[in-house]
Amino acid sequence: MTRRRVVVAPDKFKGTATAAQIAEAMAGAVQAAGATAVVVPMADGGEGTLAAFGGANRTRLVAGPLGDPVDAPWRLDRGVAVLEMAAASGLTLVGGPEENDPLTASTTGTGELIAHAAECGAEQIIVGVGGSASTDGGFGALRAMYPLARFRGVDLVVACDVRTRFVDAAATFAPQKGASPAQVKLLERRLERLAQVYREEHGVDVEPLLRAGAAGGLAGGLAVAGARLVDGFDVVADHVGLYDAIETADLVLTGEGGLDSTSFDGKVVGGVVSFAEAAGVPVAVIAGQAEADGAGRVPTRALVEQGSIERALAEPTALVTEVLAAWLPDLLAPAG
Repeated sequence: MTRRRVVVAPDKFKGTATAAQIAEAMAGAVQAAGATAVVVPMADGGEGTLAAFGGANRTRLVAGPLGDPVDAPWRLDRGVAVLEMAAASGLTLVGGPEENDPLTASTTGTGELIAHAAECGAEQIIVGVGGSASTDGGFGALRAMYPLARFRGVDLVVACDVRTRFVDAAATFAPQKGASPAQVKLLERRLERLAQVYREEHGVDVEPLLRAGAAGGLAGGLAVAGARLVDGFDVVADHVGLYDAIETADLVLTGEGGLDSTSFDGKVVGGVVSFAEAAGVPVAVIAGQAEADGAGRVPTRALVEQGSIERALAEPTALVTEVLAAWLPDLLAPAG
């Protein structure tokens, strides 16, 4: 009898486990159920994108989001550079929203890293954005990248994990970075003025651009330097050959820490589900927690249904294994 083939392609469970750790737990359960696991840890432009491309093979000392130096990991392989803005300008680098200064946090370090990649001869630079501390519209990064003429002939790609517009970045994301309501209004006005500057000085209108608000407007700022703004999921999926893997699968498993309606808008779960549906392959989701507006779209199990929230946060991989051990016999049962 032919062993059933299961593609496991989860995102990270943010703050608790990496995509690779969740994928390993899923694969262990699949193998214990007598099936073959094809492990494809995923990312959508946020944290984990660098790992999906093979991980860092270089580091560079750059300015952190609040000015302190940070040693940022990045990758250069056969002319393609991959970096995560979270490693240079991320919220975790300052200790989270409680320790952040949302008005002064800057993307300068990300710009320094991009400029360094160009100096090292990168012909394509893929910038994963997500997890940012700043809402500076990419102003700090652009300033560090001058002169922008150096990027002529460089394919600058911004792998975005959201599709938010430029000015909307303040109201949508700044509160998560520690901004008060008054600070959100100030940041919104600052982005409006910056969009005007970009139009007048560079001839680029970032306000209508889909995805320009990613990473507090960093994506829009990089568009001024000629970057292409794309869905990060598509960039990673192309690199790892995800669709080809799914086409020959009997089942696809994906997941993330918090499943809701936004999970289907440019995120890993939505992308994997779309690929599986297009290939006519059953798909199921494991989430840390699941809101009804997300879980209602695809068969879903939440870790908090198996254990407490405290255990879901402390032992996500163990709970993933337990949930799948009980669920896989039904998922792998022949149709009809």
